[in-house]
Amino acid sequence: MEYKRSVLFTILAFIVVLVNCDEYSSSNGAYNRRGSLPMLCPYCNTLPPPKRGTPGTQSCCDNSSKGVESVKLVGQGGRGVYVRPITNPAIPRRCCRGAVRNYFKMDQFENIFSKRNSLEVEDHANKGFWDYQSFITASALYQPYGFGTTYMNWTFFGTKEVAAFLAHVATKISCGNKLTTMDQLAWGSCYNKEMNSNSNYCDEHYKKVYPCAPGVAYFGRGALPIYWNYNYGKAGKDLKVDLLNHPEYIEQNATLAFQVAIWRWMMPIKKHQPSAHDVFLGTWTPTKNDTLAERVSGFGTTMNVLYGDLVCGHGDNESMNNIISHYLYYLDLMGVGREEAGPQEVLSCAKQVAFNPSFSSSP
Repeated sequence: MEYKRSVLFTILAFIVVLVNCDEYSSSNGAYNRRGSLPMLCPYCNTLPPPKRGTPGTQSCCDNSSKGVESVKLVGQGGRGVYVRPITNPAIPRRCCRGAVRNYFKMDQFENIFSKRNSLEVEDHANKGFWDYQSFITASALYQPYGFGTTYMNWTFFGTKEVAAFLAHVATKISCGNKLTTMDQLAWGSCYNKEMNSNSNYCDEHYKKVYPCAPGVAYFGRGALPIYWNYNYGKAGKDLKVDLLNHPEYIEQNATLAFQVAIWRWMMPIKKHQPSAHDVFLGTWTPTKNDTLAERVSGFGTTMNVLYGDLVCGHGDNESMNNIISHYLYYLDLMGVGREEAGPQEVLSCAKQVAFNPSFSSSP
């Protein structure tokens, strides 16, 4: 009798969880039970990074997460309630929240890029190119994969990830010393492409898969600039845009420019390597070689993933410190606080060995 009561109590408890999840979904705009479960659902895991060619086509949570065991319990009316007990405590639990626009507002974007329409840059051709709605539209493509929507062990990382991503963006599209202010954090955003490039960045090793179009140059374009024909080819394939023949599309459309940047953030540069998204959240497991190379999960290693030894492994240098300063400043602007950024060894890549040394790989 006691056993039957225990089983009945367990089933009723899961029904309560299901109701709470449905109510939360309908009232807060989060993913519902058929997609990803919101924060009230205790055993929710986001999908791994998107497979090439299929961004945004799957829900944030499913039964495929590595190290997670699925159990089905049937409640009242035959409704199936799926719970996912963690079988390996070392694997962090991840849940998804609603859209980035639910917590990242236009006024915060305006504060971050406050000088982008400054009178001092009014003569620039790209004045007003970067805007809030383009970023929000672009981010929606990768939100189902956890971009800006992830909980880790009950702590929401979305705001920190958006701050980290935009810190990289700001340093890449900065107006530089075009503004009279000496404060780099207030230099604003001017550029959507590399200026005065002397290279077409055509790698003939990829001429069969990603052949260079006649007269086309694959210099840096976008909010996180991509280079080389193979990167334009890969990004174009995933985003279903012909960037190989028309790389100029990136500099003509702010939403696409942000989409390409988030693609670069979410996708590993090479097989068997993590993405910037992975190392920032800590879902990446360092190998013995990574440990010897002093590569650890955190903001510092996002610089290693994105820039390698162009920034990392050179001690305390200006380029690295500029990116870190932007990240800390944006955490303050977004209400998280820079004290949540972690210790210096997590923020920095000063001592890290590059994943892809520049002498054997392209930027």
